[in-house]
Amino acid sequence: MPNVPAERELPERQFSKFVVYVDESGDHGLESIDPNYPVFVLAFCVFHKNHYAQRVVPSIEAFKFKHFGHDLVVLHETDIRKEKGRFRFDSRQHKELFLNELTSIIETSNFILIGCIIDKHRLRERSSNPYHLALGFCLETLYELVEEKQQEAMTTHVVVECRGKREDNELELEFRRVCAGENKFGRPLPFEIVFADKKTNSSGLQLADLVARPIGLSVVKPGQPNRAFELLTRKFFCSGGRMQVGVGFEGWGLKIHPPLESERPR
Repeated sequence: MPNVPAERELPERQFSKFVVYVDESGDHGLESIDPNYPVFVLAFCVFHKNHYAQRVVPSIEAFKFKHFGHDLVVLHETDIRKEKGRFRFDSRQHKELFLNELTSIIETSNFILIGCIIDKHRLRERSSNPYHLALGFCLETLYELVEEKQQEAMTTHVVVECRGKREDNELELEFRRVCAGENKFGRPLPFEIVFADKKTNSSGLQLADLVARPIGLSVVKPGQPNRAFELLTRKFFCSGGRMQVGVGFEGWGLKIHPPLESERPR
């Protein structure tokens, strides 16, 4: 019999154990500022890939099958809040049950949250792009996280939603500039950007979309009850690690720019 060559194993790429999904809240323009929401928020949701694949995605899929009969609906915070499209509820009770279940999924999903709020009214760098400012802060914090997890020698993918050809090109240039060494560490960062179409049915992108606005409201309306943000405080990357979740995240996993007087610079 002829010798059958043994199957070759494909070389293993050096990918990290984590994947990052990104979304924003508010617009990044400075010419016309919405007085009701004068901030731009960028949220990084960092998932351990095993937990994401085995727990997070199945829970989102099961939720969709229960409420819509299929899993093709894309969960958008704005549409849910304004009850648009597939999110027209039969009653207040129906909406409350829906939101409670969705909140429970966010609460039980293990992910590390990194966020940046740009206060556009107080921003002195008027020529700056709030998205790019927030991106730099979040990428630097993400590096601190992967370094803590001993994953800094491997590539971590950062998934963002497409916004338009020009905006995407500008974002990619800024992303690569920061990762090439234009950061507070003065070193290359091990991240790779991935653009996803707006219609992509990604559980990670949908969760990032759901958490971004509550982060912004914590600054815009600090006196207003914000149940979602209270839950998210236990998700933020913090100075005390997993043993002290919910404290020590201000100026660490959550940055406000320009910094508030009460926020100590790191």
